[in-house]
Amino acid sequence: MTMTHERQQETRSRLTTSRRRLLAAATLAPVLTGVPDRARALSGGREGHDLVEPVMTRLADWADVGEVLGRPGDMRRFMYHTAFPRRDLTVFSHGVRIDPALALGTHVSFVRYADNSTLLMGDVVVTERELQRFCDVLQEHGIMLTALHKHLLAHEPDCWWVHVHAHGHDPVAVARGLHTAFKCTGTPPAEPAASSPPVDLDSAAIDAAMGVKGAADGEIYKCTYVRRETVADGHVVLPPGLGATTSVNFQPLGGGRAALSGDLALIASEVQPALTALRRGGIELVELHHHNLTDEPRLFFIHYWAIGDAVRLAEAVRKAVNTTNVVPMPGGVG
Repeated sequence: MTMTHERQQETRSRLTTSRRRLLAAATLAPVLTGVPDRARALSGGREGHDLVEPVMTRLADWADVGEVLGRPGDMRRFMYHTAFPRRDLTVFSHGVRIDPALALGTHVSFVRYADNSTLLMGDVVVTERELQRFCDVLQEHGIMLTALHKHLLAHEPDCWWVHVHAHGHDPVAVARGLHTAFKCTGTPPAEPAASSPPVDLDSAAIDAAMGVKGAADGEIYKCTYVRRETVADGHVVLPPGLGATTSVNFQPLGGGRAALSGDLALIASEVQPALTALRRGGIELVELHHHNLTDEPRLFFIHYWAIGDAVRLAEAVRKAVNTTNVVPMPGGVG
């Protein structure tokens, strides 16, 4: 008996959906093989899900995570954030010794959600010798790699930046996996907090050029912006400052000069105008890439570099920032 046209269309639709599900399962299978249930990532798909909002937590809520990571973290609104600066590395790029706060900082953040799940996102600095074993250990603990790239032009020793991601219901297990992976690197132990000397730059002039109140991170002066629109990762909303920030960082070189390094967060239609603005401002391009796998809107990131008068660099990079849909980060540094 011949199917009607409507039934044929319905059948094709069902087959297409089934193929998509099968392909998705096949893609995830290698990632999940051998991974403990508690550390596995939740589904990254947004289809069929309402967006889940982050919830506020207190520093005390993350005591177990901090203990496993081996150092204190801090609260940045919705995020429990921990920094692991690579002070053990002496890295030079274009004749400049890179301060860890400029481009050699590992940062990981945990966020709790209304469904009681926890999201980890982070950016980890490793040397090329450390890279493969570090990635192996992450995979053994169910922590996903979502990006692998450079943040600097030619530099020694050779470093890589690894973006990490996990979503589940056992943040302590995730923290344990991170800690085990960090032990495969030369990441040094935490140091006692110390007061920072004033940044040797005209920060007021930089603020005026950037249209944002910057903040000092040690000797580095940082200006941070966040995307205006709601950004989701799979079916969870990313709080402002997580996975969707534009950062502009200045390392003083003396005499009002600075090394400039950072990245712009953009959607596809903003990429070419931003690239053009950077080059017209004399700023060098380093990388164009993604940081996440399932973000919506799909975000791209442009990393850049320059050396020169700090205020003029601020004026130049501001023109690139202005091509994107961002606003100053609440509270300064993200």
